[in-house]
Amino acid sequence: MAICTEPGPSDSMRTFGAVVQALREHAGLSRAELGTLVRFSKHTVESVELGRRMPDRAFVERAEEVLGNTGALRRAAPHLSRQVGLASWFRQWARLETKAVTLWTYECRVIPGLLQTERYARAVTESVPPVKDEEQVTKQVTARLERQHLFERKPPIAFSFIIEQALVERGTGGPDVTRELLDHLLERSSRFNVELQIMPRCQPDHAGFDGPLMLLEAQDNKWFGYAEGQRGGVLISDRKEVSIMLQRYAKLRSQALTSEDSRGLLTRLRGAL
Repeated sequence: MAICTEPGPSDSMRTFGAVVQALREHAGLSRAELGTLVRFSKHTVESVELGRRMPDRAFVERAEEVLGNTGALRRAAPHLSRQVGLASWFRQWARLETKAVTLWTYECRVIPGLLQTERYARAVTESVPPVKDEEQVTKQVTARLERQHLFERKPPIAFSFIIEQALVERGTGGPDVTRELLDHLLERSSRFNVELQIMPRCQPDHAGFDGPLMLLEAQDNKWFGYAEGQRGGVLISDRKEVSIMLQRYAKLRSQALTSEDSRGLLTRLRGAL
């Protein structure tokens, strides 16, 4: 089990860091020695090399001069990106998603990000403190919606979603947003590779009392789990822990409405608005 508390590095940041490390080692310098020469701490050098920190211009220029003036760092720096808008603890999971074979989600708090509309995502983002400015809201909403490109991936991912009935009845964002959301859920659930099930309000026997969970099957058929709380997330790779999550999801599937009945409920709720 691994707790992700630091920003997950993007591919470009990891690559840049690897180049810095290779040049440093070729020069016969320790991280502390390079830090002294570029006037940054050893910790900063380590964070850059591991892809955890975006290097600023001063670091790039000084490191370039110290490490042989090859031009590699100056040329690579403009291409660095952070994966802006996703919570730092979620980025590692988001990277795994891009190569997933199977992706299962149970959610009891909010419509899963992969199923949100832009207006629903904005309403959710604006509702949760602390207060955000327009730029922050736009970045978070954009990052969330960009994940939905997974639906177009080839080969396709097998998706399964189980969501609580209360989430579609809550009315987040108002009637217009809810109508649009219901139409969107109906469209998504009509796809051949998407299964959407609604957990009814009245369900005394419920396997999801411990909260939301996500499961992912990688290309090598290894399964990973993910669980998220208020201010952090946990990526779970331990086989026994993942097995427990798989058992819970299987039970949830048996307790929720069938896909056909779920679509019928969504259609009735849409007609009532």
